[in-house]
Amino acid sequence: MGDLLDAEAVRQWCRLAAEALGRTRAEIDALNVFPVPDGDTGTNLHLTVLAASEAVERLPADADAASAWRALAEGALVGARGNSGVILSQILRALAEILGGGGRLGEALRHASRLADQAVAHPVPGTMLSVLRTVAGACPDEGEAGALAWSVAEGARAALRETTGQLEVLARNGVVDAGAAGLCVVLETFAAVASEEFPQSYEIPRRSAPRDTSCGPAETGGDYEVMYLLDAGEDAVAGLRAELDRLGDSLVVVGGDGLWNVHVHTDDAGPAIEAGIRAGRPHRIRVTWLQAPADRHPRTTGRGVVTVTLGEGLTALFEEHGATAVHREPGGAPSLDELAGAIVRAGDEVAVLPNDRSVLAVAEAAAQRAREDGVRVAVIPARASAQGLAALAVHDPLRRFDDDVIAMTSAAGATRYGQLETAAEEAVTSAGICRQGDTLGLIDGDVSVIGADLSDVATRILTRMLSGGGELVTLITGAGLPGDLVETVRERLHAHRPDVEVVVYEGGQDRYPLLIGVE
Repeated sequence: MGDLLDAEAVRQWCRLAAEALGRTRAEIDALNVFPVPDGDTGTNLHLTVLAASEAVERLPADADAASAWRALAEGALVGARGNSGVILSQILRALAEILGGGGRLGEALRHASRLADQAVAHPVPGTMLSVLRTVAGACPDEGEAGALAWSVAEGARAALRETTGQLEVLARNGVVDAGAAGLCVVLETFAAVASEEFPQSYEIPRRSAPRDTSCGPAETGGDYEVMYLLDAGEDAVAGLRAELDRLGDSLVVVGGDGLWNVHVHTDDAGPAIEAGIRAGRPHRIRVTWLQAPADRHPRTTGRGVVTVTLGEGLTALFEEHGATAVHREPGGAPSLDELAGAIVRAGDEVAVLPNDRSVLAVAEAAAQRAREDGVRVAVIPARASAQGLAALAVHDPLRRFDDDVIAMTSAAGATRYGQLETAAEEAVTSAGICRQGDTLGLIDGDVSVIGADLSDVATRILTRMLSGGGELVTLITGAGLPGDLVETVRERLHAHRPDVEVVVYEGGQDRYPLLIGVE
């Protein structure tokens, strides 16, 4: 499409599309009844395109077209919001791949249609996918740029009108698909830049029937919308798609080259986040209620601390020091609803202690949900119970909240943590090959020592942990730990480091005979 696709044209299109969606946002929101009637499709599309526009605007003035298209695609992927925004980001990515390389509009639209269909687990007729498929199939490969772009935009408008009769929930409410309406705005702004013919306004079809309030999140199988960016390879993402498809619906996974945007509606957000943890590194996690539950958690005022614990002893210990404890099983995480409810009940300023690296993502999601309830929340990056205890020890509710968070974070970060485990099977570890039944000594999550004797492994672990300095050792005993082990370890430690103070707590946790902290 010639000079149309230079960097300035891409910048102009992004800016114009963001402005147009900003003006039509409320009208598109009013059409939103599918996949859930949460009235935010226009807002999500606007924010997605705005993120793409801001990414392009950050480029230097002399950036070339390839850089502009790449920034557009990356900005949309990272900033995508909601089901419709994630799909649109994939469409923009596909257009960038073809048009950014000098390809034709018809080829780009067909590529976008294929990728968008692949990204949605269960495509249905009467959506923005249907409109895109229609215009992609009808777009000729040859033609003057402006005329070709307007023929696509007009074809999209015609296909938009057909969506009402293609999906039962749209017909019942007398609306066209909201996502498709937003896509039409994006395509019309593209045509405006291509032809330099800028319309005064962008028409959004109005509702022709009363809203049917009987349709809701239950119709699509999920009370929560879960979204996150994911650093992972393609093989891991294939497995993630299958797992999330079993957990919910409205599943959309877009991206590539190691970065993905994941979207799903589900009844329980926790497992959806945990699936992302198994596949790679989820971040920028957002969990949104698609409907307000009748039993919404009551609000509480004051400063609070919520901690995730293993074992009755640890629970009692944290609660004795004023924290609200949420129990989890070894190797698992508490449910999102349980953790978010605990945060809301703890106060209107709350510090959260996950106490395990696998709980961090769920804690961030629960914190975000609590923020939507008006709670000021900070997640302290405590990756072990020993770090959580260190953070709680310096907690001061009379301090400014920000200062308290800084102090707790510093205390957690200054505490090295270790643990003993029993190997369940033969495996290759960072310390060599272990066999079933071996005692593993871990430092900061990595296997450092393999042995047969609990007290020997504990002593070796402590020696390594103290080699970099330390004044206080915390030992948290698990269920079934031999009664003389702690005393044996204490005596051996005192012989080499008589200056170190040792504090022992009964944690009662399963799986981990001994948890260790060094401050």
